[in-house]
Amino acid sequence: MRAIAIALGVSGILAGFAAVGVGAVAGTSGPQYAKNGSLLFPSDYRDWTFVTSGLGMTYGPTGVADARGNPNFDNVFVERSSYQAFLQTGSWPDQTILLIEARSSDSKASINQGGHFQTKVIRLEAHVKDSSRGGWAFYDFEPGMKEAPVLPRSRNCYSCHEQHGAVDTTFVQFYPTLIDAARSHGTLRPAQ
Repeated sequence: MRAIAIALGVSGILAGFAAVGVGAVAGTSGPQYAKNGSLLFPSDYRDWTFVTSGLGMTYGPTGVADARGNPNFDNVFVERSSYQAFLQTGSWPDQTILLIEARSSDSKASINQGGHFQTKVIRLEAHVKDSSRGGWAFYDFEPGMKEAPVLPRSRNCYSCHEQHGAVDTTFVQFYPTLIDAARSHGTLRPAQ
């Protein structure tokens, strides 16, 4: 009986690796990196805390609409321990990963005649706080990518987040479950 349990456990672990894929990471806390320094895709991000969803936000490339005028959705997720730390302190702890899942939308399918609903994933963007790598950094994942190199500091995302981020270069002003925590802890930038 014990041999069967061990065999089932090993096969479950191997199946987990196969489902995650080589280079992707599931069930870890904080960013994980490949030997070349690229961020490994956190494949379990949909199990993290859902922070917010935006529709057609145009402050970056994920906010554009398709040819029929359907705007994209931006869904933001953060690992649960970072979310809880933010609620307690109003700041993001080191090793925080915010993941934006950009999805296209549609408005006329099945029985829906108005409004928009989410469809396929277009891109995944990670905003990572890692003091051992110089602080906040950005990574772009196309669908199916298992790892992504850090975006160069010359990219506009860095200066935009530094100028407009409500807390620690993040857009907490768009996160309804966190903005009050930032206000109560005094970490919200005055302009927000």
